[in-house]
Amino acid sequence: MINITINRTEANSIQSFVISGHAFFSAKGTDIVCAGVSAVSVGAINAVHELTGVTPDIAIDHEEGFLRCVLPGQLPEGINEKVQLLLEGMIVSLRAIEEEYGEHIKITFKKREVD
Repeated sequence: MINITINRTEANSIQSFVISGHAFFSAKGTDIVCAGVSAVSVGAINAVHELTGVTPDIAIDHEEGFLRCVLPGQLPEGINEKVQLLLEGMIVSLRAIEEEYGEHIKITFKKREVD
C-alpha cells in the first residue's frame, strides 16, 4: 500500500509530506496507481520550484517507493500562498486516486501543535 502523510502547521499550511510504499495494483512498470501518485507528487514539487523559485528539501528512494518533501520555513506570504495552492492541488489529485483505488493508497493528515 502507498501511505501518504501530509503534515500541516497549526495554521493549516502544508509544511511537508511523505509518500512511502508500493500500491501493488499491478506488475512493476505497469502499476497505474504508483504511476499516478508519482506523476502528481513529483509534478507538484516541480511546479513549486518552477513557478515560485522555492526549492524544497527532497529525499527520494525509487526502489523503496519513498518521497519526502519539506518546505523551507518562513517563506514570504505571497510566495507561501502560491506554494500552498500548488500543494493543495496535489492533494486534490491524490484524493481522487484514493477514492478510486482506496485499497492501494491511504492519505493521512497530521497537524503540528505549534507553528
